[in-house]
Amino acid sequence: MVAVAQWPALDRSSGDLEGQVYRLMRERILQGQLPAGQRVPSTRSMAVSFGVARSTVVNAYDRLKAEGYLHSTSGAATRVAAFQTPPLSGQAAPPPPKLPRVTEFKKGGLFEPGVPDVSTFPHAAWARCLGARGRSLRVHDLGYSDLGGVRELREAILDHISSTRGVVARPEQIVIVPSTGAAIGLLASVLLQPDHPGDIVWMEDPGYASAQAILRMAGASLVPVPCDAEGIDIARGTGPSPRLIYVTPSHQYPTGVTMSLPRRLALLEFARANGAIVLEDDYDSEFQYASRPIAALQGIDHGEVVAYIGTFSKTLAPGLRVAYAVIPSRLLLATEAAQRLRGAVVSVHIQAALADFMREGRFRAHLRHMNAIYAERMAATVSALDRHCGNRLKIGVGGGGLQLASWFWNIATDDLAAARVINSNGFAVRPISALYLGPARPGLLLGIARMEVQAADAAAARIARLLEATLVSA
Repeated sequence: MVAVAQWPALDRSSGDLEGQVYRLMRERILQGQLPAGQRVPSTRSMAVSFGVARSTVVNAYDRLKAEGYLHSTSGAATRVAAFQTPPLSGQAAPPPPKLPRVTEFKKGGLFEPGVPDVSTFPHAAWARCLGARGRSLRVHDLGYSDLGGVRELREAILDHISSTRGVVARPEQIVIVPSTGAAIGLLASVLLQPDHPGDIVWMEDPGYASAQAILRMAGASLVPVPCDAEGIDIARGTGPSPRLIYVTPSHQYPTGVTMSLPRRLALLEFARANGAIVLEDDYDSEFQYASRPIAALQGIDHGEVVAYIGTFSKTLAPGLRVAYAVIPSRLLLATEAAQRLRGAVVSVHIQAALADFMREGRFRAHLRHMNAIYAERMAATVSALDRHCGNRLKIGVGGGGLQLASWFWNIATDDLAAARVINSNGFAVRPISALYLGPARPGLLLGIARMEVQAADAAAARIARLLEATLVSA
């Protein structure tokens, strides 16, 4: 066991003592200084050594256990978990089938995936921030400088994602853009070369259809890499090495699984060895209902192979049109040049107001409020669907995010046909098979953000009746 005296002192001036304990232990585990199976100091002795409350250390240990770094059993000491990077081998995937267009699927109905509830948007607080900035911006703030984003907003975002998501960066590495799609397109323009048509991009499968479309438009050749209960299995990627690997590790879209620690390490090692960039889309991991958010992949990347994307569309409102990317240092100059040419920038008034909104603590307060609301709606939706549709669908756990994956028990089910019938009756569910590049599994993706708790049971009962009629007549 490592003696407690060997641990460095915490930086009390920077706050987040729990996070510091968590990061210190995580780094030692990743660097091999705490080998698998080694007993770690007790929470009591660690708390005495650092001069912090025992609860601070308990919470840090709980985070490490949740992310797979530590394990413990009842009555036994806590030890470093055993994990290893899996070998990179696998079988070839069949060519991707033609996909239906995303625009074929209805929007605006019940259970629409990925759409937040904007009815609780803090209008008064936002209006004050926006009005104050509209009156106080100086002449030079309104020029062409800082195309990458207002410095204050970059710093506010970094403060937030470093403490809540474990991101490690400098403010200069953050680029403000209007949307996740704009961020993906910007990075694609840097990484995919026009004189190399068919640049290879590995995509988790199933995956985000809009990301697939944007990367195709950038000239990429998409290769599906299967996802399972541990996230993307990089060992099953085949063919030429990719230039870019797109993943949603904290809350995989659409399945909702969290990438396991061994898979994360395998992905980072593969990217380093093959000169690839991992594009981490952290689209809605702020919302976790059973535990605190899992740390970002970017935070354990020591080779600067991860570009991290976040958005305020899910956490605040899509209409603000604000997202951001954390760019590896070696890509900064190329990204800034591409940003200048593409002109995908956000109004300086919006940026400055959002910086104030975050620094005043209003953003975190809104997140806490919405997390509680969405947790209730997710639980009500899972319960109602399981009660009424459990004979047809395997309902996901619903541990986080704004959508819920469900899978047809009968793998021969035509989920596109089922979704069309359901959506013709006021719903806007998404057939999951349409999100695959490779062999597909049928299911339905449902959004929970705007589903009122008291309405969930009746909505699930309606879907059950529609499924019964559709599948019996098929």
